[in-house]
Amino acid sequence: MEHVFLLIVVLICLLAIGDLIVGVSNDAVNFLSSAIGSRVIPFRRLMIYASLGIIIGAIFSSGMMEVARKGIFNPSEFFFDEIIFIFLAVMLTDILLLDFFNTLGLPTSTTVSIVFELLGAAVAMSVIKLLESGQDLSLLYNYINTDKSLEIIIGILLSVVIAFTSGSIIQWIVRLALGFHLKNGRKWINALFGGASLAALCYFIFIKGIKGSAYADMSFDSLGGLSLPEYIQTNRLVVLGFSALFWTFISYWLQMLAKVNIYKLIIGVGTFALALAFAGNDLVNFIGVPIAAFQAFQIWIASGISATEFSMVDMAGQVKTPIIFLIIAGFIMVLTLWVNAKAKRVVKTSIDLSNQHQVNERFKSNLLAVGLVGAFNSANQLLVGFFPLKLKSWMTKRFQPMELLPINGIRPAFDQIRASINLVVAALLISWATTLKLPLSTTYVTFMVAMGTSLADRAWQKGSAVYRVSGVIHVIGGWFITALSAFMVSAILLTLLHFGQLVSVIVMALMVVLLIIRSHRNIFKKDFNQSK
Repeated sequence: MEHVFLLIVVLICLLAIGDLIVGVSNDAVNFLSSAIGSRVIPFRRLMIYASLGIIIGAIFSSGMMEVARKGIFNPSEFFFDEIIFIFLAVMLTDILLLDFFNTLGLPTSTTVSIVFELLGAAVAMSVIKLLESGQDLSLLYNYINTDKSLEIIIGILLSVVIAFTSGSIIQWIVRLALGFHLKNGRKWINALFGGASLAALCYFIFIKGIKGSAYADMSFDSLGGLSLPEYIQTNRLVVLGFSALFWTFISYWLQMLAKVNIYKLIIGVGTFALALAFAGNDLVNFIGVPIAAFQAFQIWIASGISATEFSMVDMAGQVKTPIIFLIIAGFIMVLTLWVNAKAKRVVKTSIDLSNQHQVNERFKSNLLAVGLVGAFNSANQLLVGFFPLKLKSWMTKRFQPMELLPINGIRPAFDQIRASINLVVAALLISWATTLKLPLSTTYVTFMVAMGTSLADRAWQKGSAVYRVSGVIHVIGGWFITALSAFMVSAILLTLLHFGQLVSVIVMALMVVLLIIRSHRNIFKKDFNQSK
């Protein structure tokens, strides 16, 4: 039986490679869409920034399986053979669901996927254990951490509402202050914007990007015995204030002496920062389960006890990841970023929905979208009716878009100011959620911020608003379907694995491989035909 479980662990690790590939294809939208949409940075250089962020983020990753640490289920309640099937069901489900959404070109959350997959598989195994032992199903709470599951669901709702609202309000204020037509003589305005933006991004890098690294736990006498992240969080306002002054000064002189485009700098740093945070924190969503399975196997082998009798109480603690696995995972993600066509499809969906120009709308209108657009227009007309005519005229001029000239034959989807706001607001919200320990999804935050800034920037005009809103509804609906599907599919696969044992393992593994090959072949054919 030892060889069978070794085969399962090897299969889980192989699935982790596939999961990394489909995961990067999905999460590339988090850090690439703003820069690609503005076209201010050449694509190859942009990919280098993102690649550096991923590699550094992977090396400085916490190396912890965050989901297990939060306690979605209680490992001590399961035996080794049960928990290894839970992990296998999770990996099979994760790679199938993420690949499915990538094929549709819809961004979804890898964090929510892994959480609900673990929850679904654990619930299924718990129910099986209770039924086989003749116990009441009300004892399910002994196996599952229901409080954490509820917290995740609330986090989904919060991330959608807060990100969209914040993006809309901040973009509206900034656009009203700066307009579209920036004059070259307003160096001080650009410097103030650059100082605030770069300070926010640096704060984000320290709080989110390097959180959990080996250096984050080191205390310094010069900081009063606190670690760097602790000192920054304790003196948040002071640190942000001095950082903003410093970067404002640097931004001004970079413009004066080196003729640097400060918005281009913000977009470059923002892309690097979000890519670093993605690898440093979301990497555990892809390799946390395989590493946990591998270490569970090691613990079981050392025990000499039967797999059906060995309790996994040792798995209740933190599961650390060896640095070599983090480095390998980082390079796999970078390679995927450069060659995978599905990443471009997911990014394209976000850019098309936020494009200030007319595009070929891929989403059809629906009654909900029509109703939302109508309600918003009515509310907007009612609100604007209270403004004096001169104020309305001035505001209209501030929001009159500037014609964006094509770059290398392709016109930018939006200007550099909106791209900067997308990155900065997303970074601030994720930093804020991290300090409050709220489970906000980076995918949800970055996407909804982009949609909010698009609305405030009047990118959704009369001819396109219904289709854009319909697209957003489709994406949000997909997020909730992700959670439900992850739970149900993982539970079903776990049940099949438990009763089918080795036969089910082999059949499901072959099915997953065939489905992934077919999916990628269809994407390749479609992209090839479109390029002809």
